[in-house]
Amino acid sequence: MDLDHVLRSIVTVHSTIPADGFTAPILGTERAGSGVVIRDDGLVLTIGYLITEAENTWLAGPDGHLTPAHALAYDQETGFGLVQALGRLDLPAIALGHSKEAKRGDPVILAGGGDNPRFVRAQIVAKQEFAGYWEYMLEEAIFTAPAHPLWGGTGLIDAEGKLLGVGSLLVQQVTGNGASQDLNMVVPIDLLPPILDDLLNFGRINKPARPWLGIYSVESEGKIVVANVAEPGPAAEAGLREGDIVSSIRDQEVGGLADFYRKLWSCGPAGTEIPIEIVRDSRSLWVRVKSADRGGFLKKPRVH
Repeated sequence: MDLDHVLRSIVTVHSTIPADGFTAPILGTERAGSGVVIRDDGLVLTIGYLITEAENTWLAGPDGHLTPAHALAYDQETGFGLVQALGRLDLPAIALGHSKEAKRGDPVILAGGGDNPRFVRAQIVAKQEFAGYWEYMLEEAIFTAPAHPLWGGTGLIDAEGKLLGVGSLLVQQVTGNGASQDLNMVVPIDLLPPILDDLLNFGRINKPARPWLGIYSVESEGKIVVANVAEPGPAAEAGLREGDIVSSIRDQEVGGLADFYRKLWSCGPAGTEIPIEIVRDSRSLWVRVKSADRGGFLKKPRVH
């Protein structure tokens, strides 16, 4: 692998979001991370939360030169985001690898834009299911260590210099001796090719959206606990609140966060009314939540 050549495909992504954006209170109005050039025309793959509701977007190459860009697409299911440079980047496109072929123990590089550090030499420590508190799940995410401290949008590069995924999160794992270890969670690149044409043509996957409740949930002692609700959002409108315990969906017991999402998404498309049994103050009650399309709450990218 020609590391210097590979690193030229990594850019810095800057975006600004309106103060009244739905995601502004959580993700902020100024966001910065990394992205990876995947086409010679300046198409950049990044992690979607960097560009969600972006009003203005810029890309910076290794020399620091800023190029205006357009937030082209954000996929709610994978978490991928696409940015199109509006000027010449003159940077090489990286080849896509096959994340399914990557194995635990494989040496990798997590590369980010800018400095401090530019890249981290790491290895794959796990490939497993990941469920996030914001109604998000991957059947098989990639986990690497040591962690890149500026993980958002970093490129996961294999020994052949091909892209295996895009950095999303910093998570902690408790080791056998009780110590904690920082890991990066990476969205695997194999999820991109099946949806790329839709993202380029429609800005999203061309199918009915999943039902979204607007619940931030955590697992606690084997139970699904509502940590917060998005306002405005379907769950808040239906009266769900912090501390409620999700017991079942449509008479089907919920057995963990991933199971909760699978049962939720199997109920039908966005707009479906979801009967949810909750436990509140040691009492069981049923709540009917009219689900929604999460994308309908987000500001659309500004057309340049």
